[in-house]
Amino acid sequence: MQETKEFIPGVSEDVNITDKAVREVKKIMEENKIPEGYGLRVGVKGGGCSGFTYSLGFDAEERAGDTVLEKDGIKIFIDMKSSLYLSGTEIDYTDGLTGKGFVFNNPNAVKTCGCGSSFGV
Repeated sequence: MQETKEFIPGVSEDVNITDKAVREVKKIMEENKIPEGYGLRVGVKGGGCSGFTYSLGFDAEERAGDTVLEKDGIKIFIDMKSSLYLSGTEIDYTDGLTGKGFVFNNPNAVKTCGCGSSFGV
C-alpha cells in the first residue's frame, strides 16, 4: 500500500482540489449512499474532439501504481498514466449562471474544445 499524501495548497505538484469541490464530493457520496472509505478516482481517457476527456468516479480502494492524495477526509486516487496529464491540475466546483459541475484547471492543456469537455496536450 502506498503512503497517502496530505493535500497542501500551493505546494502539491499533484492534483489540487478546492474546498468547494470537496464539499460537493461529500454531498454526492451522501446522496448516493457511497460507503465511507471510498475515494474519488480522477482520470484521463482518450476521446473527445481535442483528444482527451476527464473522468470522475468512486472506487473502494487504491490500485497498484496509484497516486493517493487526501483532503478533509476525501481520498483521491489517480492512476499513473493519468497523473502525467493531471500534474498541477486544480479541480473546482462551480454552480453559476453558466451551469454547475466540476471544472478542471489544467496547466498542461494546450487546447480545449468549444464545450470544454475535452482537452489536448
